[in-house]
Amino acid sequence: MRPAEEFPLSTSTGQLPLPVVLAGARGHGRWHLENIRRLQDKGLVRLAGICELTPLSAQELNGQRVEQSADFGALLDSTGAAIAVICTPIPTHTDLALIAAGKGVHLLLEKPPAPSYAEFRRMADGVAAAGVVCQIGFQSLGSHAVPAIRKLIAQGVIGQVTGIGGAGAWARDEAYYRRAPWAGKRRLNGVDVIDGALTNPLAHAVATALALDGSTRAEDVTAIETELLHANDIESDDTSCVRITTPRGRVTVAATLCAERPGEPYVLVHGSSGRITFWYKQDRVLVQRSGHGPEEIEYGRTDLLENLVAHLTEGAELLVAPDATGAFMKVVEAIRQAPDPLALPADAWEPLPGENRRVVPGIDGLVAAAADTLALYSELGASWARPHQAPNRAPNDVPSDVPNKAANRAASRAANQVGNEVSTP
Repeated sequence: MRPAEEFPLSTSTGQLPLPVVLAGARGHGRWHLENIRRLQDKGLVRLAGICELTPLSAQELNGQRVEQSADFGALLDSTGAAIAVICTPIPTHTDLALIAAGKGVHLLLEKPPAPSYAEFRRMADGVAAAGVVCQIGFQSLGSHAVPAIRKLIAQGVIGQVTGIGGAGAWARDEAYYRRAPWAGKRRLNGVDVIDGALTNPLAHAVATALALDGSTRAEDVTAIETELLHANDIESDDTSCVRITTPRGRVTVAATLCAERPGEPYVLVHGSSGRITFWYKQDRVLVQRSGHGPEEIEYGRTDLLENLVAHLTEGAELLVAPDATGAFMKVVEAIRQAPDPLALPADAWEPLPGENRRVVPGIDGLVAAAADTLALYSELGASWARPHQAPNRAPNDVPSDVPNKAANRAASRAANQVGNEVSTP
């Protein structure tokens, strides 16, 4: 991809800078706001509008005058937006994406793209039918380390791949689960949310592990096993693991938001003669192989909004099209269909008053061991883990009974009037 300063001054979508509307500008949306400003300074985009129920203050906008409205569709019309960045509550993603697509507006849609596979397909099929471009916001898949690791694997640098593990040991305090009505919920008012450790805050670990396995499409998934638990007083999971079977092997990802000592999440590629560790938030890679000393490499990263602009202006390859997240969405669907997460017994967690959060003693080691051995928590001897389920077969089209028709109508009404923003790390 050529540098941004070499882009032509006009495109098939209109004159640069391309007008952008941001839906959801608080919480994680603040990151998108700053990123839009960065690209605005480069002359690539222009912040044309912000969709929030409560308008941003002049201070939040750094004095910039921007059109604001709670009516997403009307805002797209009045601003003539070429691109919409959607960073809103998970259940609103599909309806908002389809509103934009119906107006010919291209999309950067935050992850997870939808709370169920059925909603994902409705979004992806609708966007494709409208002929607009949609980029899914798995920022780690913009890391130049991903294709570099895939090349190392193809070259046999670590021998035959024997499996891929992922580990995320993070901490979230009590306020995290009180930040929005949908936080920590599996469903809200009859509508799927599925806001769990593996599907939202540490979703990048799952998506990145699948990408390194070369198994990104829905049809690449043949079976899924889940163990879902929670220490916090929530519906969804905060301590979980999943094992995904693909034609290429096994991918196991373990996650917790109750770490004793939070650390950087990573993906680990196991080979017959070595291993590759990828700290995906840092774009940092460690290659360890027989007969060689360890080699650490730091890679660059392509921003996904910038890539979307390059795709629209230069025909650059889109990095994270909806179908490239189909396998991840099969994991979301398996978690949606799984039994409700098991509450950890009172003696399995303890409060950390100074940080107003709950800790699961020993969980850091279990998360690392799962990534290292590809085993589930129950197989590692965790006394509190539910014995692993029979593999959840992943058909190409899993029907969703939620949302039902009434819930769908409620979601549609909510979608055009954007509520509390989604918060993703």
